[in-house]
Amino acid sequence: MNRQKAVVLVLCSAAGLCAQGNPFSDDARQHYAFIKPSLMRAAEKMPEENYSFRTVSEVRTFGEMIAHVADGQLLMCAVVKGETVTANARSKKSKVDLVAALKASFDYCDPVYASMTDAAAAAQVRWARWNMSKLGLLNWNISHDNEMYGIIGAFLRIKGIVPPSSEGRP
Repeated sequence: MNRQKAVVLVLCSAAGLCAQGNPFSDDARQHYAFIKPSLMRAAEKMPEENYSFRTVSEVRTFGEMIAHVADGQLLMCAVVKGETVTANARSKKSKVDLVAALKASFDYCDPVYASMTDAAAAAQVRWARWNMSKLGLLNWNISHDNEMYGIIGAFLRIKGIVPPSSEGRP
């Protein structure tokens, strides 16, 4: 084996060992990366005139659902970062503003997920009335995103729109 191939082999092996060092955080990153495009595309697919649509009076409108996701994940990621933020997507009504708020919440959360390590993930934070690990809260965010996406998908279907997660894969 020539010297160049040996160096590449050593570097690849080292990278593999490093990647194995954060299996729980890696899982969270993968799940977050899976739901993110579905939520963004769902928000983009719904026509502006349907952002005020609600199935029954007790349920949020489609736009309020997008705002709820944006505000929720912004607040959860802020807790993990140890920051205080103002979540105000619920004050927005237009599709343009709500899609922008959703994107901003992902932009805020992306580095939180990207930089999380299993060691840092064990640190305790306070969410609502519970203490939990940082990774626990990030996983709660993913769970919440998925729960809300299920409802958002139903809204899309009612309006005759195929949810992004049901579209054919490229």
